[in-house]
Amino acid sequence: MFHWFVKVPNVSTSELKSQLNQDIVLLDVRTLSEYRSGHIRGAKNVPLNRISQYEAKGKQPHYIICQSGMRSKQAAKILAKKGLQVFNVKGGMNAWTDRVIGGK
Repeated sequence: MFHWFVKVPNVSTSELKSQLNQDIVLLDVRTLSEYRSGHIRGAKNVPLNRISQYEAKGKQPHYIICQSGMRSKQAAKILAKKGLQVFNVKGGMNAWTDRVIGGK
């Protein structure tokens, strides 16, 4: 349980948006149904309950998002303990104002 003491930097949704054309990984840690209801283009769905099994395929920075920023913070701490460079997207999808894929 020591991973809860890991510091993870927060970024705003506007900071995330400025990085989307860079070589990053965007992980959406919401449930599959939440993800399908609307997600950011390029986001990979890895629900929080499966994040400990996630294996990075490169050394790119990982941006972690959920609905509000709480689950993503937990996931980011777990991934940081694995040695990944991670950023928590504060406010999550609730703060995202751009287009999404899926949903109605």
